[in-house]
Amino acid sequence: MERKLKVSSNPHIRSKVTTNGIMMAVALALLPAAGFGIYNFGIRALLHILITVAATVLTEFLFGLYKKKMTITDLSAVVTGLLLALNLPAGAPLWIGALGGVFAILVVKMLFGGLGQNFMNPALAARCFLLISFPGPTLMTNFTCDAYSGATPLAALKAGEVVNVTDMILGRTAGTIGETSMVAIVVGACFLLLLGVIDLRIPGSYIVSFAVFVLIFGGRGLDLQYLSAQLAGGGLMLGAFFMATDYVTRPITAKGQYVFGIFLGIMTGIFRIFGPGAEGVSYAIILGNLLVPLIEKVTMPRAFGKGGAGHGRK
Repeated sequence: MERKLKVSSNPHIRSKVTTNGIMMAVALALLPAAGFGIYNFGIRALLHILITVAATVLTEFLFGLYKKKMTITDLSAVVTGLLLALNLPAGAPLWIGALGGVFAILVVKMLFGGLGQNFMNPALAARCFLLISFPGPTLMTNFTCDAYSGATPLAALKAGEVVNVTDMILGRTAGTIGETSMVAIVVGACFLLLLGVIDLRIPGSYIVSFAVFVLIFGGRGLDLQYLSAQLAGGGLMLGAFFMATDYVTRPITAKGQYVFGIFLGIMTGIFRIFGPGAEGVSYAIILGNLLVPLIEKVTMPRAFGKGGAGHGRK
């Protein structure tokens, strides 16, 4: 009896991957989009990022003091603030990011139990909250700044105007702080893919299904310039790689992730083509988040002997 068995609770197989490490990787991957946003829109974009991140971190810190459980070290509040800031127009009032940051952390995240318990992406939920609460042209849809004036490329495209797809890919356009440069977003996404933080199940099925939807229902036939503009414009790439892949609010099953991505692509296409607005990524992902429990229930593999392949065998 010299060698005693050591009994412990599960999980017995542990990974070296930590929440802190994942959030750090996501924050670093967002830096190209954030940096280009600051370059594109100037000091006001930097102020939006700093104020919004400060609001999310401070809100989580104060809630942690109240609950006597500090969670800001996992960096999830930093990522939430950064994502929300990148979804704001540079021309919006500076206080709007702070308000959205408080809503994202306090209402969507902490009141539901904190990280891992929230049922929708906090940054996108906050953006939708701000869009609904402040629909006026001088707040959440004010894309006029020192560098650009007028409508976004997607709004111009919806109005039947011709847009410069190259400018949209590089980012020389109006839009929210982090959505304009497709190149910067893809660079950050490749970083996450190489680290294994995300895979292509959701982004790939999202983008492909959206492209197919546009080709079928866009009314332009096989117009590759129109399709390219739809893919490069708005928050599609930012949403597909950085928000739809959120570990907490995406399905856990492989089949479910494909279903989730296809649903997002179809809903984004419906919002963009048939809806009154030019964008639709935020609302599509939020609706997808709400359906995740149902998607998981339908796509969850059956246990052996529970009506599966081995049912009835002795």
